Amino acid sequence: MEKLTLVVAFLLLSSIYIQPLTAQSICPGVKKDTWPELLGVPAKLAKRIIQKENRRLTNIPNVLNGSPVTKDLRCNRVRLFVNVLDYVVQTPRVG
Repeated sequence: MEKLTLVVAFLLLSSIYIQPLTAQSICPGVKKDTWPELLGVPAKLAKRIIQKENRRLTNIPNVLNGSPVTKDLRCNRVRLFVNVLDYVVQTPRVG
């Protein structure tokens, strides 16, 4: 029973240290790479919020939801997938 307690304690402690390492963005200088709080927000407001939080994100296009997009990764881009009313319908993310 003591070994089981030690293993559980180890797993809990290791998860505290591993999670921050995996939560980092792959783009240098970008601390936040997703904005789930912007779902349902008008695209103009979402764009201003993203630019205010990180000036390096200079390419923030509006893309109609369902439109084809390239799969390339760009650290200065956040696509805003919007509906016909120009409201954000997918979580904005760097790339």
